[in-house]
Amino acid sequence: MNIQVIACINEARSDDLQHKTVIVIDVLRATSTMLTALAGGCRTLVPVETVSQAKSLQSPGTLLGGERSCKKIPGFDFGNSPLEYTPEAVSGKTLIMTTTNGTRAIHKARKADHVLIGAFLNAGACARKAVLLDQEIALVCSGAQDVFSLEDGLCAGLLVHELLRLSGCDPDSPAAAQAVGDFGLAMLHAYRQVQDRLTEMLLSCAGGRRLTKLGFRDDVTYCSQIDLLSLAPVVRAGKLEPEPASASL
Repeated sequence: MNIQVIACINEARSDDLQHKTVIVIDVLRATSTMLTALAGGCRTLVPVETVSQAKSLQSPGTLLGGERSCKKIPGFDFGNSPLEYTPEAVSGKTLIMTTTNGTRAIHKARKADHVLIGAFLNAGACARKAVLLDQEIALVCSGAQDVFSLEDGLCAGLLVHELLRLSGCDPDSPAAAQAVGDFGLAMLHAYRQVQDRLTEMLLSCAGGRRLTKLGFRDDVTYCSQIDLLSLAPVVRAGKLEPEPASASL
């Protein structure tokens, strides 16, 4: 198995992702929020790049969600806080969503054979799905403002660990180091160093501090939970729909 970890959107090239399975990571908060909405019964989630695209797709009965600079977009039904997307609010609904980083990363991965949505919340389920698809894997960390974000890198480290383990490769072996490359190996070891204090680490990183300052500390705590959800949604025809984790592995 070959696993590539890409540090931020700017480093991802769409053509290089062809014939691969891509896992898009935006822990704080887009992919965590998407997973929460789908787990809450959202029927279909459509990620788009721009506010104008989102508004153009709105129709009676659809909801708009998203943010710019961590703040809710004027006129939208929701921001980007996963805690807003309760079953009461989203069950049975179609949601159009745009965010500063995460939805851009999904669009960047559009040429991949498969695009999965990953976060701490569904790391195990996402890894199982990716291994069963039996392709080279690229983990795209969304980052923030086109630079690396620690929380996404730590999540990539957890996913690297799970992908190696599920494929029968000892994460501590020379074969594992060769499979994931230097950056992937660094993220694996970084995750291991902080796995027992993950919430503390996310609160202390730049993204966590920014959200806390804006009043979203509870979002950071929520997004730091590992395997809370068993969904492994895949982007199909530009849409995400609830999809349970694969039973095998």
